[in-house]
Amino acid sequence: MITVGIDVGKLEHTFCVMDQADGVLLVEPVSFKNNKQGFAFLIDTIKPYKKKDILIGMEDTGHYHFNLLKFLLDSGYKVALINPITTDMTRKMQLSCTKDDDLDTYTICDVLSSSNQRRKGYRISNVNSFELYEQKRLTREHHDLKEQLNIFTNRLQKCIDIVFPEYNTLFKSKYGTVYMNVLRTFGSAKAIAKADIRSIRKCFETKTRGKRISLTPEQLKAAAKDSIGFPSSAEVIAMHHLIDMIDMINEQIEEIDKKIEEFSISNNSPILSIPGISHFSGTSIIAELGDFGNYSKPSQVIKFAGVSPSKHKSSQFEARHTAITKKGSRYLRKTLYQVILPVICYNPFFKEYYQLKISQGKSHRCAQGHCVRKLLRIIYHLMTTGQQFDPALLR
Repeated sequence: MITVGIDVGKLEHTFCVMDQADGVLLVEPVSFKNNKQGFAFLIDTIKPYKKKDILIGMEDTGHYHFNLLKFLLDSGYKVALINPITTDMTRKMQLSCTKDDDLDTYTICDVLSSSNQRRKGYRISNVNSFELYEQKRLTREHHDLKEQLNIFTNRLQKCIDIVFPEYNTLFKSKYGTVYMNVLRTFGSAKAIAKADIRSIRKCFETKTRGKRISLTPEQLKAAAKDSIGFPSSAEVIAMHHLIDMIDMINEQIEEIDKKIEEFSISNNSPILSIPGISHFSGTSIIAELGDFGNYSKPSQVIKFAGVSPSKHKSSQFEARHTAITKKGSRYLRKTLYQVILPVICYNPFFKEYYQLKISQGKSHRCAQGHCVRKLLRIIYHLMTTGQQFDPALLR
């Protein structure tokens, strides 16, 4: 087998070619530009060798490898992606403390030539994985925007606590239409107290079909008059800016969610048949896990998600209580722990399983973890068989 080890960079990549049969270096480490001409140079260099005998390896790090990977797969080459932790550990096993692009190409070739068939240090990529790229990009963008939204809403609450600390007690829920209209129009309690009642009533006029709030404009004005809030003009300006940012992020999330739903309908995945899994959560799970052909058993999916319990055993000591490993995609773990709540709520089997773990003395979070692993085993079965979810088969 001919191995090609590529050390990926932002502007330049470095590669070498090695014959694994005898360990002979066929091509010394050489750099090429991260552009069309550079890619052509790489292909011309490895062209003398048969495609079926070539295995190209590169680290799955950041996004700098993305275009090169797509180019090589489109050109018909077999490409393996390596976790950077694997190459780092291989370098340390060789007692090398040197970080060098040329030497890293050798290390990548060493990882590719590993004879351990049970635990290879790489995974083979394929063209189909790029079909999920956009879905992963969108679902991760959704998560990131939600995190930003939490930051801005927390900062908004700080402003409210200063200018109108009693404001939240007047509403049953935050960030509704009337809630935001009043803040957007007036800002402080002092401004509301001085405002004409007709102006306040306009904030209560909504076009939505939702349930009308019990709070009246008169009650709001009365509460504003009795407020201990400090009418800080700086806080009001900051509040208006934050509201604009919150509105913009909500619009972006809505746009992203519409596209995610389109992908989800197109996927027509069997995991959507599980009660509690939405278009977003289903698409996020599928995109993060990728090709299920890379997994030979459910435990590999659980391990990839980083939700398997860690184990610590040495001599006569074995830890009884350990946390989950938290390896792999944090976006996948976040989705799984968010979706497990509605799955438990809407599915009697999961609810019984959760209550069983609680009765065994498990904590709420630990019981959730057991349900998440159960859910991943079911998802693996559905995705590999194409079968729809049937709770009767779980009994």
